[in-house]
Amino acid sequence: MALFSRFKNMLIFSGNANPKLAADICQYLGVPLGDCVVGRFSDGEIFVRINENVRGADVFVIQPTCSPVNENLMELLIMIDALRRASARRITAVIPYYGYARQDRKTRGREPITAKLVANLITAAGARRVLTVDLHAGQIQGFFDIPVDHLPAGPLLAQHLMARGLKDVVVVSPDVGGVVRARELAKRIGAPLAIIDKRRPEPNEAEVMNVIGPVQGKTAVMVDDIIDTAGTITKGAEALMAWGAKEVYVVCTHPVFSGQAVERLKTPAIKEIFVTDTIPLPPEKRLDKITVVSVAPLLGEVIIRIHEDLSVSKLFD
Repeated sequence: MALFSRFKNMLIFSGNANPKLAADICQYLGVPLGDCVVGRFSDGEIFVRINENVRGADVFVIQPTCSPVNENLMELLIMIDALRRASARRITAVIPYYGYARQDRKTRGREPITAKLVANLITAAGARRVLTVDLHAGQIQGFFDIPVDHLPAGPLLAQHLMARGLKDVVVVSPDVGGVVRARELAKRIGAPLAIIDKRRPEPNEAEVMNVIGPVQGKTAVMVDDIIDTAGTITKGAEALMAWGAKEVYVVCTHPVFSGQAVERLKTPAIKEIFVTDTIPLPPEKRLDKITVVSVAPLLGEVIIRIHEDLSVSKLFD
């Protein structure tokens, strides 16, 4: 009973994107999942019904905007609107995976900046805070006019990686853009850094040009925030083996796994893959070599800190 009184006026709701993660967070916190219905009208439009009083409550909505992206995004927006109109005191959108994040700038004329558009929609719907994990680009935090808690999954994944007792490790960034992320992991596990130089002639296509750094005879750990079609990761792993790496492990936060990703990840060049549960991974995509690390305890701790107006950054000091 003490735990429930501690979290008085805190409610947690979930859409249909990742209900298991929401349930795991609630189990960690020791609170029940909020009672709501998120369904469809006969024409496919989304309807939401909140079945409990949220007036004056501190509400958290767990909803990654993973595939189907547009459906899950609309569910999030409509849930936030329903909660705002029901007089919730504060609504925090907990978006473990932030969709449309890869469109964060214009690379050629007449292109949208969709990451900014989605930020505007979430804010306009009524969210007063956003909690997310490993944005594709850190500057997306600045697209919001409300507070954003941007959590790194690196420390969590590093713990599970180090538990394998790997020797002679080199951390590899699959491209120049991921160097900061790879450097953080390398620093955390005390390993040198290497970089794969690639070019991308078309979206979702990558071509390895060179490997920069010491990989000969080493255990290579490739780190990325997203595995989408797995073209970059598998070509990178094959290149590392060709350049003399002893074996290749992959660390990734968001397992999007679209298209031929699962088939590609079966390549013998990759020994093991560590991912998180920011995106639900159905049984047909759970290869034996994939280890899923839960972010529920991390999100649960941060939700407590937000609710009690404590520092979130101290968790990572």
